[in-house]
This record gives sequence, C-alpha cells and structure tokens, in this order.
Amino acid sequence: MSKTMSESAVFSNKCLHEIFEARARQAPNKIAVSYKDEQISYEELNCRANQLAHQLQSLGVGADVLVGLCTDRSIEMIVGILAILKAGGAYVPIDPNYPSNRIRLLLEDSAVAVVVSVSSVAGCLEGFNVKVVCIDENLSSLNNQPVTSGQVISNDRSLAYVIYTSGSTGIPKGVLIEHRNAVRLFEQTHQWFNFDDKDVWTMFHSVAFDFSVWEIWGALLYGGHLVIVPFEVTRSPKQFHNLLTHKGITVLNQTPSAFRQLVATDIASEESTDFALRLVIFGGEALELKLLDPWIARYGDQRPQLVNMYGITETTVHVTYRRITKQDLASSDLSPIGTPIPDLQIHLLDSSGQPVPDGTPGDIYIAGPGLARGYHNRPELTAERFLQNHSFSTEGARLYYSGDRAVRMDNGELIYLGRADEQIKVRGFRIEPREIEMCLRSHPQVTSCVVIPHDYGDGDVRLIAYIVPTPNLSMTIETTEELRSNLAQYAGVELPIHMRPSAYSILRELPITAHGKVDRRALPIPCVDKSISSTELNASKTSTEQVVTEIWEDLLEINCTSTNDDFFDLGGTSLALIRLFGRINEHFGISLDLSSMVEGATISHLARCVDAELRNQQLVKVS
Repeated sequence: MSKTMSESAVFSNKCLHEIFEARARQAPNKIAVSYKDEQISYEELNCRANQLAHQLQSLGVGADVLVGLCTDRSIEMIVGILAILKAGGAYVPIDPNYPSNRIRLLLEDSAVAVVVSVSSVAGCLEGFNVKVVCIDENLSSLNNQPVTSGQVISNDRSLAYVIYTSGSTGIPKGVLIEHRNAVRLFEQTHQWFNFDDKDVWTMFHSVAFDFSVWEIWGALLYGGHLVIVPFEVTRSPKQFHNLLTHKGITVLNQTPSAFRQLVATDIASEESTDFALRLVIFGGEALELKLLDPWIARYGDQRPQLVNMYGITETTVHVTYRRITKQDLASSDLSPIGTPIPDLQIHLLDSSGQPVPDGTPGDIYIAGPGLARGYHNRPELTAERFLQNHSFSTEGARLYYSGDRAVRMDNGELIYLGRADEQIKVRGFRIEPREIEMCLRSHPQVTSCVVIPHDYGDGDVRLIAYIVPTPNLSMTIETTEELRSNLAQYAGVELPIHMRPSAYSILRELPITAHGKVDRRALPIPCVDKSISSTELNASKTSTEQVVTEIWEDLLEINCTSTNDDFFDLGGTSLALIRLFGRINEHFGISLDLSSMVEGATISHLARCVDAELRNQQLVKVS
C-alpha cells in the first residue's frame, strides 16, 4: 500500500463524495467501477456525477433533501448515488422490482420530489407525483452541465442516505444516516483491514440493503475497484465463483446464507481454487461456524482471513469485529461477534435496564458516533429506540436498543444469542413479522395470522404464514387451497419478494399458551398433503417435466404443481432455486445455471432447458 493511501485513511470531517473526489484527483485513470463488459475510470465517474449533480441542484436538491434512487444494477447506479451526494442530498434506495404499492408507500413516506432512475426501469414510477430524472436520457442536456464540482452545500453532519427497514406497525421505517456515521466506520476499522487502492470489491448486495454501503464506499473511499455483480450471477454460485477468480476479487462480503452456497460450489470441484481473496467478511445474519469447516479445511484461516461482523442499519452497517480461526470450529455451536468497533460501546442490560454480569445473557444497547440520526418523520419511534441521556453512556450521548441479545465472556468477547423480540432476518433482510401479519389480516377472508421463519435446510429460511380464516369459510380442501392462492396473490401485490410467505397453513384456531399468547412452538410445519393425487396432472407431462416436478415438489414441500406454475409464486426462494438446480444437474448429469431461468421460472421452461442441454451433450459426443 502506498504511503499516500495509508496516510489518507484518516477521513475526519469529510463527506463521502469529498473523499471520493480526492481519489479521482490522485488516480484519474484508474478503474473505479465495472459492470459486465463496461467500466469507468475515477475521473469519468467524477465528471458524470458532477454533471448530474448540477442538474439535480437546478431541481431544488440541496442539503438534507431526500432524493429517490430507482435503478437496476449498473454503473449508472453509482453515478446516481454520487450525484445525489454532490448535490447535497441523501439517496433513498427504491428497488424497481418492488410491487407498485410498496413503491408508492416508500415515495409517500419519504416525500421525495425527485427520483434518479434509468429508462429500463423508470416505468415502475409512472403515475406517481415525482420528477423522474433518467441518467441515460436527455444526454445532450446533461452533457451541457459543468463537469466540475458545484458549490459545497453539505457537511459531515448532513444526511447521506435513508434506507428503509421493515416496521412492526405495518409501515417501513426510514433510517437517517449522516456522512459522518459512514465515514468514521472506515476510519475506525482501518487498523484491522488496511483497505487500499489495490483492493477489488464485489457489490453483491442490493443497494436497498445497508451491506451495500460497506461494499460501495469500501472500494471508492480507498481508490479501489468496485465490481457490480449482475443480479443473475448473485443467484448462481457457479457463475459467482467464476467471477471471483476472473475479476481477481480481494474483498468479499457475504451473508452466511449466500456463502454457504459458494462453499458448496467450491468444494464440489476436485481442487482448490486460486482465489485472490484476502478477506471474507460476514454480516447481515448470525454466523454458524460449522458452515466454515470445509472452507477452512481447504484454504486455512490466513488467506483469506475470515471476519464476522455484527451490525444494524441504525448503527451504520457494522458494530463489532471478530476474526474467525480454525480453533473456533471446536465451539461451532456458538456465534461469536467479538468486540465493538473502537468508537462504539455495547452495554448488556437486563429487563430493568441494569447491567448484567459477564456470563449472563442481556439485551444489546449500543452507544457511539455510529448511531443514526433517527427515523424519518417517526419521532415517537425514534425516542423509543434511541434513548437519550442514559446513565450507562456519557453525558448527552444516546443508546440504541437493538432488540438483540448476547452474552459477554470472561475475555470480553461477545457471543450472539438471537433476538429478544420477534424480528427475524431472511437472507440478510431484517423483517418484522408483524408487518406481514398486518398486511395479511387486511384480507377480507382472514381473521388472524401469525408469521414465523422455518429453515428448510442449507440456510434456506422461508416464511410460513398461519391463517385463521373468517368463520363463514368452510374448511374443505377446495376452499383452503383457493384461500392460499388468493393470499399469495395478495402478498405479491403488497409485499416485496423477501417478505412474502412461502407457505400458508390454514388453521381453525391458533394454539395458545397458558398465558393467553400464541404458542409459536406448537405451530405445525406445513407438509405435503399426500391424499391429493398428482397422477392426473403428471399424465400430460413429458418425462423430463415429470422428473423436474418431483424434485421441485420435494424441495418446496408442495404437491399438484402444473408445468406453468411459477417457482417464486409457489413459495420458492433464491436459495431454494440454487438447491433446485443442484439437484437437477446431479440427476441429469448436466451443468445448467440460473441464467437459463431469465425467461421464466416454470417447470415447463426448466424442462426445455434440461432437454436442450442434453441434446448439446449428445452433439458434442457425436462430433
């Protein structure tokens, strides 16, 4: 690492975009971001962002003004983020794949007047009262804007981004993060990671997930190279494995669920891979150490180093650091999260707000400069979760109540124990089951509802909704199946895909404890109704379709699927799809990847892909 890069690891009192601009001046021709076959240098990225920033300022964007960001994965996404910050605003990620009702809710709650987008996805914003600025349209107007930076109208206490997380009231809550919150994260962790301009990072996660903040700025603040991973590649462990080697990735950030699939792909090869990786950093969900057994057996624990970091959106991505070594595997039943980042403090308190002794479980409260400003337009919720002038923090400081539990060992290290409330994490996304329950309860045929997670194996966690229908619904096979179908359609309109239940269990009543609460442990896991025969449905299927159907139904634990049923509509998840392809490839002896499902996630389409691959194999043998 060069002396310049090492010295400039101190970013105090700077905004994110100002540090990026310094990198662009130091190495203007260095590649900043690449996506598929496209790439852009630091200088070009800076100039394009400046031009868009001038246009945004002409539309009224200034300090602390929220601006929507609705783009697909692309270089334009990074141009948009930088431009919004350079204009003085804060970006509000809006996933273009969200249902229209969800997009409406985010737009209304954030009250953004301007949304930065691209023409390929801007259609999802039609009908909303916002000014849409498409980066790839009206280029002549944009090109007439100055390529130099405009007037600096923000400082390190200005908002940088607002990421929405699931809300227990049924309404997502926007977390307000300032520039200083994010900048100090990299200052305080530099001693451990020594990121520099030689690092190549992946942007694997959605920009609506705060892990992306660590990925994007970890690369750009140090003059590194950010490789945006195409969506279809994030769903194909084999393609992603190839990308890691082909692009020479040095810093990889993964949820444990995603890394589990990558490990399986790597171990399936006969020899170890010549990775350039120097760091694998885990976050987003609890790490089960046993999943690292085969990886460490093959690659050891020195290069890449394996690091587990616990964190929350409200505390700016990461709170703790823990290096994972081979010796930790002897205690694989624990989930160590280590010690706080130097400028943060963790207090473990009991139900009365008193500190618990070492070795005793307690609720996690966090203090320090990583804490968000609060929730957008939610003063009551902000006061409830961000506690002012608490006796266990310094005068005037705040404590954030995380809802998580941990125990501090004699050596000062923290072991994560799980949630104190009902909040759950699915593939890194924080989800309040109550938000889903309130949505489903609004359906006219539902009296009550409970949503819980269930692990179907290999980290494939899916949501199950337990439904008590209105009294006038007869509990026949036909009516309950119709209700399940109606609820799935209803959720598809109201909820993003990571919040949609994978299964609906229709019950006459919910089990209740002696204290009158729902007994969640007594809720039955949905299973396939073997009394329903699929013989008639299978009769019209090809032999390939029948095999695919059997694997499909076994994996999703359902029955009676037709060839045109959509995998995700039936409750499939991205991890379940990866497992599906693994079993199909093993059965037929082929190497299909998830890119073949771009045209449709149905049995019919998948069977045609299998047949085409088998024909190609036969042609290769003949030739």
